[in-house]
Amino acid sequence: MSTPDIDVIVVGAGPVGLTAAIVLADLGHRVRIVDNQAAGANTSRAAVVHSRTLELLEPYGVVPALTARGLPIPRFTIRDRDRTLISVPFDGLPTAYPYTLMISQADTEKILLERATELGIVVARPATVAAIVQGNNSVTATLSGGERISARYLIGADGMHSTVREQAGIGFTGGSYAESFGLADIRLTGGIPRDEVILYFSPAGLVVVAPLPDDMYRVVAVAQDAPHDPDTGFVQRLLDDRGPRAVPGVVTEVVWGSRFRVHHRLADSFRRGRILLAGDAAHVHSPAGGQGMNLGIEDAVTTGRTLSRVLRGETAALLDEHAAVRRGTARSVMSTAGRLTDAATIPAAARPLRNTGLRIAGAAPVVRRRLAYRLSGLDRR
Repeated sequence: MSTPDIDVIVVGAGPVGLTAAIVLADLGHRVRIVDNQAAGANTSRAAVVHSRTLELLEPYGVVPALTARGLPIPRFTIRDRDRTLISVPFDGLPTAYPYTLMISQADTEKILLERATELGIVVARPATVAAIVQGNNSVTATLSGGERISARYLIGADGMHSTVREQAGIGFTGGSYAESFGLADIRLTGGIPRDEVILYFSPAGLVVVAPLPDDMYRVVAVAQDAPHDPDTGFVQRLLDDRGPRAVPGVVTEVVWGSRFRVHHRLADSFRRGRILLAGDAAHVHSPAGGQGMNLGIEDAVTTGRTLSRVLRGETAALLDEHAAVRRGTARSVMSTAGRLTDAATIPAAARPLRNTGLRIAGAAPVVRRRLAYRLSGLDRR
């Protein structure tokens, strides 16, 4: 058998793939990243970095830049228009990062890519993986241009439409929400605070409004008629129908916008032989709670650390154990996100009962603390 070229191929140069490569390179392994998009072409969907994610990234030299660029937000609030149903504070959490950090995915990727470059990691792009073949001691990826790269293992961090998952023959079980989601980064004036992430419930559907750096806000909303490029009028209607009434938010500019459909799918396995899955290649779910990218980065860090142990001679059974644990964690996070989405879109007739239940639950400190642990990811320590 020929000797593999490198230790690990990472397919995908988003936050998950970059993190996995950084962890492995930091531990002394030879890594190469392959991505099918040109630099900077990824869209900026994720905007939340939670406490546990910052803890996991701390050893790898990127947290100072992230916290310097991002906006720390001390609480998460669920509201029905002007009425607060439950407020979840993060500032009492036992962590060096007692907040939600709001930062665009573009900035997160830029910071991670700079660190990867410092570690000597090569990103081949745009480069599409055409085929993956596993052998007894290696896995070989053939790129669309004909180049072949062999490695001891391969990590698929190439998103929901993962070529790696498809090539490995791993099923992706689940479905999708009937509605589309609109997303926009905006500037506004009015009654939306800068110190909390708010999930607004309304009969028209949910809308999440979260502050971003540079005096912007991120708006994410369920909308059957979400346009591909949301304009000021569309976002204004969302806030008028679902946001605060006493002092309405007034949209002054849409900086960037998009439309997407939310799926709830889970890979049947996170490992097949020398192929491992992480991030959206392994799990996708509702954006409620802002868990998607955070769970993916958690996948990347834990996968990199476990794989390093195997590359250094420990039993490959560690990878099966790790894959099973990560799949269970993803299932739990998906359940929480799904419950938030279901609660937000409950029929109007059940809305008063839901609101009463949330207010009663939210009055209990133990409930607020439990929610803070879950949303921050600290319950997964």
